[in-house]
Amino acid sequence: MLKLVDLKKTFHPGTPNEVRALQGVSLTIEEGSFVVVIGTNGSGKSTLLNAVAGTFLVDQGKIELAGQDVTGWPEHRRAKFIGRVFQNPYMGSAPHLSIAENLALSARRGDFRGLNWALKRRQLEELQQRVREMGLGMENRLTNLIGSLSGGQRQSLTLLMASLKRPDLLLLDEHTAALDPKSADQVIQLTENLVRKQKLTTLMVTHSMQQAATLGDRLIMMVRGQIRYDFQGAAKKRLTPEAILSKFEEVRRMDLLDESAAELLSQRYV
Repeated sequence: MLKLVDLKKTFHPGTPNEVRALQGVSLTIEEGSFVVVIGTNGSGKSTLLNAVAGTFLVDQGKIELAGQDVTGWPEHRRAKFIGRVFQNPYMGSAPHLSIAENLALSARRGDFRGLNWALKRRQLEELQQRVREMGLGMENRLTNLIGSLSGGQRQSLTLLMASLKRPDLLLLDEHTAALDPKSADQVIQLTENLVRKQKLTTLMVTHSMQQAATLGDRLIMMVRGQIRYDFQGAAKKRLTPEAILSKFEEVRRMDLLDESAAELLSQRYV
């Protein structure tokens, strides 16, 4: 389970470039839930994922993960509980190592590795089976360098690496945004299969209205560093891409009204 309490984060405070990225975000995600996060650029959705991952420490609030208070923990310490896939398919893996070596390192995430990390035959066979289950036809290519693969193939393997040790939380940060449509569809299908099969607690950021409507059991829309909408259960199932777009339009109109009201008030009391 993930529990966030009143998270606040401001970048460049007290300067002309000040950005209030998170403004009191509170959220509880139950074990096994698949939560999708959407929002316009600057809404705070990626900042939220980075705060949970430990990329930076929040200014205020509390983060609990798997029963632990990890608020002050650095990123490498949280890695024992978190699997993450980035937008860039070339992040999250070592291009100069083989597919098998990348997978083996992922299988030891959070463990003390020492110097003895050579692949044993049994471990290689287990990894080969996991790759075979993905249906990508790469189970006989484990000695190939992962850097030689296409973006879609590499992102698929990065997703497998992130979930190999069954993390307490899987973070997906627009992990199909840099892929061509065919590869993106393939990675999304793999995502659905892995999350469902392993019952992974998942927090996913996306710009795709189609993904937002069809994936997960909960949808959160962020606006200006806050959670504006939270659709769960039957409300989430009823959502369509068109309905989500209408919510964005509704937010845009309300924000324009808020700005206009503030301007009128300021003029009134000059």
